[in-house]
Amino acid sequence: MDIDTDAMKDFPRQSQQWPGRTDQLDPVPDHGETSYVGRGRLEGKRALITGGDSGIGRATAIAFAKEGADVAISYLEVEQDDAEETRRHVEAAGRRCVLVPTDQRTEEANIALARAAVEGLGGIDVLVNNSGFQMAQDSLADVSDAQLRQTFETNVFPVFWLTRALLEDLAPGSSVINCTSIQAFQPSDTLLDYASTKAAINNATVNLASDLGPKGIRVNAVAPGPIWTPLQPSTKPAESLESFGADTPLGRAGHPVEVAPAFVFLASDDASYVSGTVLGVTGGKPVF
Repeated sequence: MDIDTDAMKDFPRQSQQWPGRTDQLDPVPDHGETSYVGRGRLEGKRALITGGDSGIGRATAIAFAKEGADVAISYLEVEQDDAEETRRHVEAAGRRCVLVPTDQRTEEANIALARAAVEGLGGIDVLVNNSGFQMAQDSLADVSDAQLRQTFETNVFPVFWLTRALLEDLAPGSSVINCTSIQAFQPSDTLLDYASTKAAINNATVNLASDLGPKGIRVNAVAPGPIWTPLQPSTKPAESLESFGADTPLGRAGHPVEVAPAFVFLASDDASYVSGTVLGVTGGKPVF
């Protein structure tokens, strides 16, 4: 991929209101709009990607489409503009894109999301549990009950609710891919609750792989490191972003498009014997 890696160093101070907008990011992240080149590895597959409006979710949706998959994405209603932009790029790749605005913090919402995606695409072969929430706080005393509930209800519960809602639709050969984080292995002091949810997702991934393996369904996870998305300036202090990603061995943050190939691999038949694995895309930070 021809991407500008230098752009992922020395970020200017900036902040946004959560959940943030892609068009307000400086620098502009690369989602693979022109840089990602498909090779037909997902021809005929149908994927549901949660949090597909921006960041890693958008990059994954674009990569899947360029690899031949039709895509449904979920997102919060306030993120409609970003979702429409994702759809534009998916359709430019010649694939279908079904938009399903959903707040996933209830079981009923996840059941409705599953049904809408199946009806919109005619079935689901790949589920990407990518949606997430974080909000940096200086200490445990600053983490409110409301924030704690939102973090777990957004990051952990839908992995169970949505996967369970799709069990009758996922045939042998299907794939579930969860988005965890380097935070599960190297937690930041300011992301106590978020890091805890990502560790829980790691555990759930291994156990779901054991549970669903006899059905021919593979379950894996991708653990990104510092990736430049709207989540960063909308959930962290502006001054902390100036050196975002500089502590990685590669010395920079990553573009969303640099994470997408990991999801493509795990969704493809190339990963037919890969299950229960957490694949790190971290700029060199260890995931063990």
